[in-house]
Amino acid sequence: MSEVTQVVPVSDAIFMTENIWIMISAMLVFIMGLGFACVEAGLVRAKCAANVAFKNIAVPAIGITMYALLGFGLMYPGTFNGILGFAGFGIGDWANPASFTSAYNGHFTLFADWLFQAMFAATAATIVSGAVAERVKLNSFLVFTIVYVALVYPIVGSWTWGGGWLSTIGKAGFHDLAGSTLVHSVGGWAALAGVMILGPRIGKYVNGKVHAIPAHNIPLATIGVFMLWFGWWGFNAGSALNGDPKATSWILVTTNLAAVAGIITATLTSWIVSKKPDATMALNGCLAGLVAITAGADVVTPLSSWIIGAIAGVLVVGAVFMFDRLHLDDPVGALSVHLVNGVWGTIAVGIFDMTGDYSVLTQLIGVAAYALPCFAGASLIFFVIKKTMGLRVTERQELRGLDQSEHGQESYSGFQIFSNM
Repeated sequence: MSEVTQVVPVSDAIFMTENIWIMISAMLVFIMGLGFACVEAGLVRAKCAANVAFKNIAVPAIGITMYALLGFGLMYPGTFNGILGFAGFGIGDWANPASFTSAYNGHFTLFADWLFQAMFAATAATIVSGAVAERVKLNSFLVFTIVYVALVYPIVGSWTWGGGWLSTIGKAGFHDLAGSTLVHSVGGWAALAGVMILGPRIGKYVNGKVHAIPAHNIPLATIGVFMLWFGWWGFNAGSALNGDPKATSWILVTTNLAAVAGIITATLTSWIVSKKPDATMALNGCLAGLVAITAGADVVTPLSSWIIGAIAGVLVVGAVFMFDRLHLDDPVGALSVHLVNGVWGTIAVGIFDMTGDYSVLTQLIGVAAYALPCFAGASLIFFVIKKTMGLRVTERQELRGLDQSEHGQESYSGFQIFSNM
């Protein structure tokens, strides 16, 4: 996804059709917020489900607001030094009538453009929410979201999608169609920083042993995964930034082949390792396949997309066990899905690219270029918050559950009373 394209005049009918497609894609990405809310709420304990739901409605509100005020101008600064630029506050040159014709970029209007991009900004911070669930203070998480979405996400995003230095390296630049790195790993590196600084939930690791804390509502998490899968059609195919029949249909095919491959291999891997098929592993296998194909859905063959998704399904299961062994507590598997497979999908572009334009080396440079500032930036934000506002709830609040301690309400009001009758 890149705004640095040559404007080619098109007919009014084609312009209107492509503008509608981008707006529909924005709506599909928007509905992914519901998917994240359902997945995260279902995979945490019942006593924290309302807290997770609240964060998932607050994050897009914050993300969209900050992207309107500051983020869009930082991410798409126009002509700049390739590292840091700023086109100004607000949503671009909306007072110019040409911003709403094909003169803007040949495919859609300024507002359609901003709307689509803003949905991505909100998604990056949502990834962090699940990883730090059940023990982070609500106000502290919201402050983190404001700073990370307003500054870190758009600045590093400009390096590729805004025409910055990464878009010019190698033969054709660093390639990330819809954000395996620019969205998922950007969120994943922040999630890793948060998990490391917060520490694990009480009772998760005792005397060196891992104690499972089961999800409270797997059907709800399943609904969330289907919503995310559905939204991903707009996430990836909309990132072609046009309505070209071949480009959009190709991306939809490769995207969905990777998703099903991830389900199959994650299920088989968890079945072999745990002797029983784990429903949560199958769900995360689907998401892992989707994350992995997001970088290269437009430049790999259908067979390659299935292989990329299949490897992602194996990786997500192995990563869950790896992070537990490292005592990095991630209640929803966000690190395994978004960070590990964001990296894998980005590298896979160099391995499976059918165009010959992208190399593994270029893709690795891109991975490192985002890992360092995102992890360091998130760590700094979390550290400052920890030293000032405090980052983690008290032990008593955590044991009681964040629904009651942070919101004074229950996810399932009256259920405990009924169950004791």
